[in-house]
This record gives sequence, C-alpha cells and structure tokens, in this order.
Amino acid sequence: MTRYAGCQARGRVVLAASCIVAALTVWVVLHLITPYSPGLAALWTVSVVALVWGLGLALFERPGTGDPGDLVVAVAVPVFNEDPALLTACLDSLLDQTRLPNVVHVVDDGSTTGTYDEVRAGFLRAAGAHGVRARWTRTANSGKRHAQAVAFRAAPEADVYVTVDSDSVLDSRALAEGLAPFASERVMSVAGVCLIANNRRRLASRIYDLWYMSFQTVDRSGQSAMGSVLVNSGVLALYRAAVVRDNLDGYLNETFFGRPVTFSDDSMLTLYALLRGRTVQQPTCVAFTLAPDGLSHWLRQYLRWARGSTIRTWWRLRYLPLDSYAYWAHLFRTAYFPLATVMAFLLLLLHPMLNRGLVVDAMVITVLLSYLQNLRYLTYRRTDQRLASQLLTYALSPLTSLWIAFFLRPVRWYAAATCLRTGWGTRAAGVEVTLT
Repeated sequence: MTRYAGCQARGRVVLAASCIVAALTVWVVLHLITPYSPGLAALWTVSVVALVWGLGLALFERPGTGDPGDLVVAVAVPVFNEDPALLTACLDSLLDQTRLPNVVHVVDDGSTTGTYDEVRAGFLRAAGAHGVRARWTRTANSGKRHAQAVAFRAAPEADVYVTVDSDSVLDSRALAEGLAPFASERVMSVAGVCLIANNRRRLASRIYDLWYMSFQTVDRSGQSAMGSVLVNSGVLALYRAAVVRDNLDGYLNETFFGRPVTFSDDSMLTLYALLRGRTVQQPTCVAFTLAPDGLSHWLRQYLRWARGSTIRTWWRLRYLPLDSYAYWAHLFRTAYFPLATVMAFLLLLLHPMLNRGLVVDAMVITVLLSYLQNLRYLTYRRTDQRLASQLLTYALSPLTSLWIAFFLRPVRWYAAATCLRTGWGTRAAGVEVTLT
C-alpha cells in the first residue's frame, strides 16, 4: 500500500477554480436555459445552489488539532472471507502507528475460506513486540455488528472504540490524527478519509475513486464543518466508547418492519453519536481500501449501501432534532434525489421535443457541474500517484456524472423499493478483492 502525503495542498487553486466554474454555470443557466424552459432552468438553479452551498461549507472544514489526553483506544477488526495478504497489511498498519492503540481485537466471523492461522500467529507475535494487547477470536457467523460487539465488550475500559474494516490499511498517522478532535468534549465520533488503493487498475476504478472521494471532500466535509456528519466510513471511524456501550443492544437488534438489519452499521453508530453531540470528519486521518474489482461487485455493494441509506432516512427524520442542521440537511437531500431524477428524465426522454440549442446548453451545464462537483478531488496528494494521473482521473468527471445519473440513480430507486432485503450481498462466495 501507499502513503498519504498531504491534505488540501492545492486548496487555494481549487477554490479559485470553483468560483470560476460556478460563475460560468450560473451564467449559462440564467442566460441560455431560462429563455427556452423556465421550469428546467429552475431545476438547474436548485442544483447549482445546492452544490455551491456544499462546496462553500466544505471550505470551512478544519482538522482537529487539540490534545485529547491519554485515552484508552480499542480497535475492532471484524473479518469475514478476507484476502490473507490484505488482512496482514491491515494489521501491520495498526502496529505501525505513531500513536499505537492500546488494544486490537480481531474477530473472525466464521470465515469459510480459511482460519488465518499464519496471519494470526504473526500478528499476535508482532503485537506483543510493540506492547499492544492483542486478541483474536473466532465466532460462528453472526454478521459484522455482532463481530464488532465481541470486541467492544472485551474492552470495557476503553475511552474510544475504533472500527476498522479488514480490507483497510491505515496511514501511519491515522490514529494520532483521528484522536485529535476528541480534545473537544462535544465531539462524539470522527470519520476517517478513505482513499482507494487500486484507483488506477482500470477505467471503472478511476470512476469509483472520483465518485467516492468527491462525496467525502464535498458532502461529508460540508457536514463536518457543521458538526453534523451523517455517516462515517466503515473503513475507519472513531467513537466515544460511552456512545457505543449505551446503545449496543439497540445496535445489535435493529429491525425495519420486523426484519433484522445487518448492514448500514457505520451510519447507525454515527446516528447514535450525532444524537449526543458533534460528529466530524478528520481530513488528515487517512486509510486506504480496495474498490470493487468488477461491475457485479460494485452493483452489489452499492445496493447494500443504498438499501441501508433508505432505512437510515426513516430513523434520521424520526429521531434527529428539528432544530438541528443535520435534520434539515438530510431532509433537503432526501427531497433533492427525486428532483435530480426528474431532471435526468427530462433531458434523456424529452430532448427530441426541446430546442436543439437547449440540449447543447444543458450538456454544457452538465459538464461544468461535473467538474465543479469533483474539483476537491485534486486537494489530496498521494505518494503513489503523479499529478498527471490525478488530472486524468479528474478529466473523467463528465463520464462519472453520466454513470451516477443513468446507472447508480436507477439502482438507488430499485434499492429503495427493495429495502426489506437485508442480506449483506457480498463475500458470501469467498474473497472478492485482493492486493494483486
């Protein structure tokens, strides 16, 4: 795996470019679209305002820099059908931290691809040499939440629980940076930033990388500036231990219309934290993970995420306080989704009846908005990727927007309609992504 080299090093350039692209987009909407179709112009205007608002808020995100004190940190690593080499890299990275965890507990959730005897022996030996208390437990397959709970319950003395996916490799400063925001007693959870390790393996990998990074650097960064992150990444997240312990029974027994919910674990823990205080993202707390290596895997992963998001929408609108920024931000996002669908529908199906000039202008706006949406992708530097390669990925912004509009959006509607299917959907047949 690579190393993370810096954060927002090109922030001023991106800010200037964002202002220019936003101004061009607004001019096109007001002067070219409105004369042809005021209704469509209104839809575009809402899109531009929402995006500019999110970008503007994201500029106010600041890394936490306080001293959190001598916190007891316990890391939970649930494992199911993981590539042994990737699991080894994950565990090695936990022992290579500038701020070591106190406890690392690996819970093998009944993997069917092996027992990881060599990985286990090497990890326990290395952890002892680093002075880190290490545990390794194998359980019958009961799901990720129950595997995490085994680790949580085994460390009742912890001040902070860290959840790490078994396919994650942490930057050496990840834990030290992730703990810094806890210097504020109001902070209840901290989201790490997830970089895609195999981001140049193929065209789909670049699209995934751009899509996922833009969500973190725009949507989540804006929420973080308001202390209202709605969902942490399962790749790496940190929680006040009291938040987890106080809600553990509800976390393990969540149901939706009588059906047990096994996925969307990270968003549920984030909701518990948000109901108690501030939830933030730490842009300098970084981990690497592998993106799905094929269309089928990506589809199944996104279906799970989208079904979980549908279920979580109910809980957020029911439990978040009406006077909170998180409530209204989520309500707008929920309402905006069908609005964006209508826009895509109009442009796709009605364009033969529209003025040709309007269609061309709409395409120009789509391109401008896509580059505006993804500009903050350029703010992260990586030691394994040259600027030219990063710019190449960024150049795929229009293609990424088309992929989101005409593939992921229909999948999300299907996921909403089938949200009662609460199976995990991946890894059942074995290891799906490897380091090689």
